[in-house]
Amino acid sequence: MSDFEKQKTSKSEKPRIHRIRITLTSRNVANLEKVCADLKKGAMDKNLKVMGPVRLPTKRLKIVTRKSPCGNGTNTWDRFEMRIHKRIIDLKSPSEIVKQITSISIEPGVEVEVTIKDSK
Repeated sequence: MSDFEKQKTSKSEKPRIHRIRITLTSRNVANLEKVCADLKKGAMDKNLKVMGPVRLPTKRLKIVTRKSPCGNGTNTWDRFEMRIHKRIIDLKSPSEIVKQITSISIEPGVEVEVTIKDSK
């Protein structure tokens, strides 16, 4: 077997490394932080390169309405607010390992979005 063929076979044996971005969104901070910690712990156990969790700015959705249904009476107002928290975790690993990491139990109310890109 020539040296060129040996190099060619050794390159094909390596698993393809991907850049994986996991985006977590929730209204409950405690559940969100627990899922982030579980994902990071699982990735560290597999000896992967982990960046994050990066905390993105909190979105605050506000609604201010009158308490009185008919419009009469004193001007009293109700103020409602919903906060949406977001975290990003970046990994560099083969896609098969990511399936194992993301198979953890996810807390209720936490949305997970996984995007995979090829590493250059």
